[in-house]
Amino acid sequence: MDPNYVGNEEDEIYKENILDHFKNPRNFGEIVEAEIEHSELNSVCGDMIKLFVKLGDDKVVDVKFKGNGCAISMASTSMLTQKLKGKTLEEIKKITKEDIFEMLGVKLGVVRQKCGLLCLNILNKGVKEMEKNGKNN
Repeated sequence: MDPNYVGNEEDEIYKENILDHFKNPRNFGEIVEAEIEHSELNSVCGDMIKLFVKLGDDKVVDVKFKGNGCAISMASTSMLTQKLKGKTLEEIKKITKEDIFEMLGVKLGVVRQKCGLLCLNILNKGVKEMEKNGKNN
């Protein structure tokens, strides 16, 4: 750690965690015939992410994502995919932006909040599409 750093160790741990998820994203890939499949573009910084969620017995049995973007958008999506496994659709709908910020563990400015919340926006829109249309293609 930089000896001139004026912060705390907890901030550094969260920053390292974000970088780890960015460099080594969990659940990166695609799911063929996913019940939820939705993508979005963050026009502010060009992040493009597509989320795939496979359901079975009313629970998330698999979740993957693909795309590219900044460290915050990629890390938050990677973290969210880990959180989703085993959750019911009702539990998924209760995930809030505060949950995402808590997972990231760092304060984000207004522009970076859009990056951090991209994954949640994709998830929420994908769930709505699935409920409206049946399986989202």
